[in-house]
Amino acid sequence: MALLLGVDTGGTFTDAVLIHNETEVIASAKALTTRTDLAIGIGSAVRAVLTQAAVSPGKVAMASLSTTLATNALVEGQGGRLGLVYIGFDARDLETHGLSNALRGDPVLVLQGGHSHAGGEVVPLDTATLEAWLETVSGISGFAVAAQFATRNPAHENRAAEIIGRMTGRPVSCSHHLSARLNGPKRALTAVLNARLIGMTHRLIGRAEDVLKEVGINAPLMVVRGDGALMSAAQAKARPIETILSGPAASIVGARWLTGADEALVSDIGGTTTDIAVLRHGRPAIDPNGAQVGPYRTMVEAVAMRTHGLGGDSEVHFIADGLEGGVTLGPRRLLPVSLIALDAPDAVHDALDAQLRTAVPGEHDGRFVKAVAGVDAGGLSDRDMVLLERIGAAVRPLAAVLKTRIEGQGLQRLVGRGLVQVAGVTPSDASHVLGGLTAWDRDAAEKALLLLGRRRTGAGEVLARDAMTLARMIVDRLTEQTVLALLESAFAEEGSTFDANPSDLARHPLMQRALSGHRGLIALQAGLAVDVIGLGASAASYYPAVGLRLNTRMILPEHAGVANAIGAVVGQVTFRKSGTVSAPSEGKYRVHLETGPEDFPDPEKAMSRLEAVLRTEAATEARRAGAGEILVTCDREIRRAQVEARDVFIEAVLTVEASGRPRVAVDPA
Repeated sequence: MALLLGVDTGGTFTDAVLIHNETEVIASAKALTTRTDLAIGIGSAVRAVLTQAAVSPGKVAMASLSTTLATNALVEGQGGRLGLVYIGFDARDLETHGLSNALRGDPVLVLQGGHSHAGGEVVPLDTATLEAWLETVSGISGFAVAAQFATRNPAHENRAAEIIGRMTGRPVSCSHHLSARLNGPKRALTAVLNARLIGMTHRLIGRAEDVLKEVGINAPLMVVRGDGALMSAAQAKARPIETILSGPAASIVGARWLTGADEALVSDIGGTTTDIAVLRHGRPAIDPNGAQVGPYRTMVEAVAMRTHGLGGDSEVHFIADGLEGGVTLGPRRLLPVSLIALDAPDAVHDALDAQLRTAVPGEHDGRFVKAVAGVDAGGLSDRDMVLLERIGAAVRPLAAVLKTRIEGQGLQRLVGRGLVQVAGVTPSDASHVLGGLTAWDRDAAEKALLLLGRRRTGAGEVLARDAMTLARMIVDRLTEQTVLALLESAFAEEGSTFDANPSDLARHPLMQRALSGHRGLIALQAGLAVDVIGLGASAASYYPAVGLRLNTRMILPEHAGVANAIGAVVGQVTFRKSGTVSAPSEGKYRVHLETGPEDFPDPEKAMSRLEAVLRTEAATEARRAGAGEILVTCDREIRRAQVEARDVFIEAVLTVEASGRPRVAVDPA
């Protein structure tokens, strides 16, 4: 019996699933994500799923992990100190593509060297300056190296990497290893982000491997890439940048496995965000511009994903404007009051009861704050440190902590550093009041909603006279914002069909009337023309109403709550390698290889040489990742031009793909 273990670390929960013979989910479990040490949550989820299935850990033939670590770290500005060696570029190029912002003041050396578009050396590499600079830098966890036209000739990047490795012993990220495309500053940005992630990714994967061994699982660990394919743990440690959007990619792979759908929108609601992507021909659409993470556009292949700050734990905001008032959600995530009440029931209920006894609503009613243990507080200002010490180790009402309005800004800085978490009313609390969720403290949720409902609208009326009314208002708002998010994604996919902003189109009054089937002198009807696959632990609670509003079929598969963990283990090992054949002069066809350029008198011979090298490289990577029965395909994109009635070869880009299921999953030991 082949047992496959999939694990996904999300913002709120860490999920684990066991799949039998790649066809049947036999157990699934959840544990709270432990942000200070993700491996603790991983261990809890894995132990729970093994206990539920009543199977021996030694029966697990393969384990695979999808994680939001890389994505969250880049968005939140975390990661190790790095050094960039920038070869053959002008210092002004550091401002291109946000490279200077990504460096955040870390050391950079602009060095003479680099090659031409044709792969010839422009200036010799200044190795003496590099060696002298390396003697002066300290505290570096990893280096990034980017050279001009390194994809046409990587000799200077390789030489610099060899010197850095010999002198420092630190890992080096070469830009040409991460992308075969041109655009040096963008490749440099990708290498910088990769170098920043290496240290923390080593720790996470190493800790995850340790936890699996402690549990008794000796199977190899795979990691999901941002395009949904699998790579080995060793490959993920070397190229952690490729794991950005790993979690969302796994959810799409899981959606396909659960439903068999070929064409659909996939909407995955988590605690913090809703991620929306497109299935085309049974595969996730890939972003042609490279993965966008926070402010950074990288050269990493990843799923085309639209992420909205809308989830089960989104902050509920009171809207005082207008006569009726109302609520809106997100984008910030809060701890649900119903969840924090499990940690400190007496403190939470005593505070809520006291606030309910007051006649006048307070600004911070129903809100709590607690410090996160184990997070380094170095670099805080004296004022912020005083606030952190006042918060202390216990759960406290926010009103008892903030003394002035200016301290509210300090609180946001503490939250941004991951030192503090704030709790307040969320859709999860509303669902507990309505009975859709039952895992946490419903009474605390009801009290918090009563406090929020006491707020006065522009007409002087209370927002809601009871908790049930407000809970329905919050869930209805979640439905509406999800509908808008799906419409925006659909309009964006339509591209040039509509010459307007997708957000404006989704919110246009005609569109909203058409969704309701307007019938007057004009008949208006609109909706999505494809199915929507709803994923996430709370999808069954929220998404049926979304499907009705969009006049489309909403598919809510069994195990939708752990689709990410399923996608983590059922995907293919896939590696793509690209290369270029150029024509630097008439009758000369140049193949650009890792070992340097090679010239041929015939374009077909040049392309055959490149294809052979790429096939070997791609298959080798797939084999190292544990793939068996590898299928290799090649795509040739040839550019030609008409010159004086002659067909002239300009350039060819070859992309080879090697893929297969992990060998242990096919034939476990």
